[in-house]
Amino acid sequence: MNLPVSILDTPIEYVKGIGPAKGETFRKELSIHTVQDLLYCFPFRYIDRTKFHLIKDVGTDSDLVQLKGILLSLEKIKTKNNRFYVKGVLKDASGFMELVWFQGASWIEKTVRTGEEYIVFGRVSMFNGMKSMPHPEMELLSEAAVTVSRTFDPVYPSTEKMDAKGLDSRGRRKILKQLLSTLRTPDLPETLPAYVTDKLKICSRFESMQWIHFPSNEEEKTLATNRIKFEEFFYVQVRLLLSKAYRRFKYRSAPFEIIGPAFNEFYHHRLPFALTNAQKKVIREIRSDLGRHIQMNRLLQGDVGSGKTIVALLAMLMAIDNGYQACLMAPTEILAQQHYESITTLLGNMDIRVAFLSGSVKGRKRSEVLEGLKDGSVHIAVGTHALIEENVAFRKLGLSIVDEQHRFGVAQRASLWKKNDEFVPHVLVMTATPIPRTLAMTLYGDLEVSVIDELPPGRKEIKTIHKYETARPELIQFMHTEIAKGRQIYVVYPLIEESEKLDLKNLQDGYERLLQYFPPPQYGISVVHGRMKAADKDLEMQRFITGKTHIMVATTVIEVGVNVPNASVMVIENTERFGLSQLHQLRGRVGRGADQSYCILMTDFKISKEGRERIATMVRTTNGFEIAEADLRLRGPGDIQGTQQSGLLDFKLLNIGTDTAIMDAARNIAIRITENDPNLDKEIHQCIKTQVAKLRHKHKDWGRVS
Repeated sequence: MNLPVSILDTPIEYVKGIGPAKGETFRKELSIHTVQDLLYCFPFRYIDRTKFHLIKDVGTDSDLVQLKGILLSLEKIKTKNNRFYVKGVLKDASGFMELVWFQGASWIEKTVRTGEEYIVFGRVSMFNGMKSMPHPEMELLSEAAVTVSRTFDPVYPSTEKMDAKGLDSRGRRKILKQLLSTLRTPDLPETLPAYVTDKLKICSRFESMQWIHFPSNEEEKTLATNRIKFEEFFYVQVRLLLSKAYRRFKYRSAPFEIIGPAFNEFYHHRLPFALTNAQKKVIREIRSDLGRHIQMNRLLQGDVGSGKTIVALLAMLMAIDNGYQACLMAPTEILAQQHYESITTLLGNMDIRVAFLSGSVKGRKRSEVLEGLKDGSVHIAVGTHALIEENVAFRKLGLSIVDEQHRFGVAQRASLWKKNDEFVPHVLVMTATPIPRTLAMTLYGDLEVSVIDELPPGRKEIKTIHKYETARPELIQFMHTEIAKGRQIYVVYPLIEESEKLDLKNLQDGYERLLQYFPPPQYGISVVHGRMKAADKDLEMQRFITGKTHIMVATTVIEVGVNVPNASVMVIENTERFGLSQLHQLRGRVGRGADQSYCILMTDFKISKEGRERIATMVRTTNGFEIAEADLRLRGPGDIQGTQQSGLLDFKLLNIGTDTAIMDAARNIAIRITENDPNLDKEIHQCIKTQVAKLRHKHKDWGRVS
């Protein structure tokens, strides 16, 4: 559709007070190109200009403060290196404070007058043993009474180059005040139907732009903020839901209508344990999806050890019963190999051929796998990204499963679709990284979501304990006791790229220290870290997996992909340096057998407040979803591994960790609108259709999960 030309698309240099030079600075420094970009660069906080502090009450570690007093003196002082600074003394009813300018001495002398009463604004520090405010904003009280017409002054993100060009918050306020005074309601056309704004009692788009920049009171600021947050999330949801509807219309998959001998034989006679109710529910959901011509596009979430592999295998058996092949792709060779071994063990002597394919499978063996996939004699392919290489052809691929899907790019996941010329395969993506409901709603709104939220029977909850360095002797004794019982132990060190050499030294020191307590040949210790060659790493891991070593000293390379049911203890060193999500993944390496397992969090006494909260969360709960919610609250969405996607999380105001009520309202309304008017053809929804077209034009590379 042709989009109307809008004043919002006006290049930034044509705004009054900007011009070509400042316009170029806006572009280079903040990627602000148009009037709309300028308006949507929101304040990150506000200065309440109605409040004045007394000098005696202001601390030197305070935030920005506003004072009112008489400037008693002004003095130009020469320093030892022949530079000058200006010192002034401000007096109010409670005391005195120095004002200091280290630059612009001549200009200060000309413009600032002693004996006058000023409004002074800035941050207080100590200078030469006295309270001091460096480079304060100064405004004559007599002039301020005339010019100040607002309660809140917006403060904008800036850079040194912006400030040098007069585009700091003060300069931007002047430009925006002028710009907003020239705009009229038609210049900011409404993007939400009237019945939505009326129902939710939210302000108009025009009001939101006026009030977000220059609110007269707290209520206006809140109304504007909530309106913008709602709109941000509403349009993410509308676009996800339209994408979902489009895919359902465009992509056809083969219906798996038969539940036949492969599924029934395995389900009734070969299941190693009774399925949990959560697993049964998920299988019913998958079976319902697979029975239709519409492509299944489902996300399966489940904590480490919750039994996702069994569910995946049962889905693959449905494909086989209907004459189709299935594949399972994992991000690492170790994880793919474990899936292969697990599936072949579970199937036993059933007449189903399972093949493994990775970069390390070469020569005749590789040729046999490729031929089997092509002629259909291989029913299930398990492998790494080698499965999506161009020379890999399936005879009849009906189901593609991607494990730890966040570790693959969108293009990699989508390339599995091209392996079937007749239909697109059904898609199941799995993750053991619990995703908070709000984040799943944002990222995966176009997928159906299944959750396995209970562990198989017989699994004991992992005991998590926090210990300080002083408890090291007690820890060593405990490790000896567990090894004597025939158990194995992980000892994990952090790895942060910026300090990789230091971390490697910590790991090496830890290894050498453990050798003193667990000397060979009585004890065996494996060492694994990211800088080792792949072959050496695999060798060390295999030694541990086969029980030849008692302890594995490692970095987070073992976070995903090592399954050793005999390992009962996870010791995490420098716990405070790990994120919650990572800690939970590491803890999931133990507790995979029937024995009681332990996760011991070692720290120094010095821990940040956030670090203490992370550790307290780990000790309190083993529920992955509860941990994920806490992680989202503490760190924000951009830091959660594998969640950042173009065009989805670049919210300007919305906080998906705290704005759940707004998000729920936005999603519910988006669902109702797209269900009742899937093409947005109704007159009342034309504003939505126009905005969707604009956003699609703006985010051409907008990511989809599959």
